[in-house]
Amino acid sequence: MRPPGRSLGTPGDGSLLDLNLATLQLESVDLQSSRNNKEHHTQEMGVKRLTVRRGQPFHLRLSFSRPFQSQTDHITFVAETGPKPSELLGTRATFFLTLVRPGNVWSASDFTTDSNSLQVSLFTPANAVIGHYTLKIEISQGQGHSVAYLLGTFILLFNPWSAEDDVYLPSEILLQEYVMRDYGFVYKGHERFITSWPWNYGQFEEDIIDICFEILNKSLYYLKNPAKDCSQRNDVVYVCRVVSAMINSNDDNGVLQGNWGEDYSKGVSPLEWNGSVAILRQWSARGGQPVKYGQCWVFASVMCTVMRCLGVPTRVVSNFRSAHNVDRNLTIDTYYDRNAEMLSPQKRDKIWNFHVWNECWMIRKDLPPGYNGWQVLDPTPQQTSSGLFCCGPASVKAIREGDVHLAYDTPFVYAEVNADEVIWLLGDGQAQEILAHNTSSIGKEISTKMVGSDQRQSITSSYKYPEGSSEERAVFMKASRKMLGPQRASSPFLDLLESRDLRNQPVQLQLHLARMPEWGQDLQLLLCIRRVPDSTHPWRPIALVVRFCAQALLHGGGTRKPLWRHTVRLNLDFGKETQWPLLLPYSNYKNKLTDEKLIRVSGIAEVEEIGRSMLVLKDVSLEPPHLSIEVSERAEVGKALRVHITLTNNLMVALSSCMMVLEGSGLVNGQIAKNLGTLVAGHTLQIQLDLYPTKAGSRQLQVLISSNEVKEIKGYKDIFVTAAGAP
Repeated sequence: MRPPGRSLGTPGDGSLLDLNLATLQLESVDLQSSRNNKEHHTQEMGVKRLTVRRGQPFHLRLSFSRPFQSQTDHITFVAETGPKPSELLGTRATFFLTLVRPGNVWSASDFTTDSNSLQVSLFTPANAVIGHYTLKIEISQGQGHSVAYLLGTFILLFNPWSAEDDVYLPSEILLQEYVMRDYGFVYKGHERFITSWPWNYGQFEEDIIDICFEILNKSLYYLKNPAKDCSQRNDVVYVCRVVSAMINSNDDNGVLQGNWGEDYSKGVSPLEWNGSVAILRQWSARGGQPVKYGQCWVFASVMCTVMRCLGVPTRVVSNFRSAHNVDRNLTIDTYYDRNAEMLSPQKRDKIWNFHVWNECWMIRKDLPPGYNGWQVLDPTPQQTSSGLFCCGPASVKAIREGDVHLAYDTPFVYAEVNADEVIWLLGDGQAQEILAHNTSSIGKEISTKMVGSDQRQSITSSYKYPEGSSEERAVFMKASRKMLGPQRASSPFLDLLESRDLRNQPVQLQLHLARMPEWGQDLQLLLCIRRVPDSTHPWRPIALVVRFCAQALLHGGGTRKPLWRHTVRLNLDFGKETQWPLLLPYSNYKNKLTDEKLIRVSGIAEVEEIGRSMLVLKDVSLEPPHLSIEVSERAEVGKALRVHITLTNNLMVALSSCMMVLEGSGLVNGQIAKNLGTLVAGHTLQIQLDLYPTKAGSRQLQVLISSNEVKEIKGYKDIFVTAAGAP
């Protein structure tokens, strides 16, 4: 039976019969998600829904009730995002079917017809707002009324593959590392004992993209003015600052609550996270309640997940001996008493053993030319920026050149890697003597994961010129003048510094480890002493008293109360070298350390004849037991993969309440947790289990075993998974 309104005749023959064509009705739409997602590098997120990147065409197939007639059938496309879509705000776009794409604007072009179907290419501009979109068409004939149809929804992301996008990164190798790789490493510990910490970013797990936009929609900017906030999501600088503020929860219902104490009983210790996915899912499932707890490496790793998911090239960076310079004077003061005990700081300034932040790659159109590329973003809540706890983006190039006047938060990041350290001897509540003025002790071994490798890469030279070089000091003075004004000819301690020569010391002191330190063993150190000529006592023997103190070193640079003291008295002839053994028993530090197992051994040496004091320091990192992870056969999607995990307790004490957690995108759905009980000293634990990989390609299995005694026994295994049925 002929549909009503359909007239006889040949459509398009120029006769009056054309006026009576049946109304064009949409019968079905194919968003071609599988093809489009693959072309847009989003297939890892799944192919059930359309996820595309801006500045790149994607394809649709529309099926109608009759053949499409381009002369008489008029189709208007409407794309909308946000709560109050507006063409003025850039959250609504209306565009028509054209033969040729008109440029960097919303368009529908390059269409072909086949029977009752229309194949069309849609293009989104490279500066479009990112977000969840609805896509509709309005069909009209001639001057008649139009009928609207919903085609479906799609997600639009930043596009680092597009030369027109502000996040364009012109290297496929770098794109694979900084956008597509869903695992990596965080570098922790101490500048001399750097440990790699495997992390599961998991940015392509199917629900993570929705959680990322949920984070944006819970920001204070969105809650204050949703339409304006959405309209600014075309700007990567704006989006980065919002995410930086939302990863912490100091101002809002952000993702993570920080905890730098030692009581994690109301949540999870920051050391016990393996990856970002569990954190983000918990935050979302609980309606946006902050997850307990995070510290810098957790904040930065979660932000890396969010930014890579949104399409911004991102990496995690660790800065060892990182300054927190609250008063912006580019100087961090630390204090010791005559018994070599490190004292609590007089100000809020501190030196973190390490601090972790992010770098995101982007063009900085808001800055003068020359500051594009890597930008520092720091979601750890250290100080406010424009009223919120966020930091960056600060151009790494601007930091290296001392251009601290450039946005955002560049002075703060510059101080983190360049501040001077002044160590004071404190007596009777007063600073009595300067023990050291270190111009190169801050900002050491700035590190990130090497591209295409599990190795660590030092990127210190990206942040500053070589320590002690004329360029480095010139940049330091340039930054000092900008931060403190032209009067910065001196700071309070410089007169004292210039009044005496800190290098003119009668004795050279060094502390060395006599053997590799292991947790659960006595520590053996050597004090190496050499008598050298000085202006006061050039050739005469001198009497020396060295008072030692050992303290647990906290992540934030502070210390606990002393756990060991010792005094050495010596007489030294000119030119004589002496080695003095020191023993720090396990019983002294057994229950006194933090989870990070770091000890600072300090010594204050006094030359009795002249009352001069000298400082000698040694930080010791105690190695936890090591995990071994092996797989017995080739990994294939959907096929059982046998994993062997071995842990030998080489400590002098049992490890109690052992808990194992496995994680790894494409290998494990969520997490696998297993209670292992107690591992007796000297015994070995062997675990076998089967995994069923769900995704092909390079994957990483992360394993964490925590106990009451040692919180962070971590291991990982890189696994290449072949597609199902691959030869």
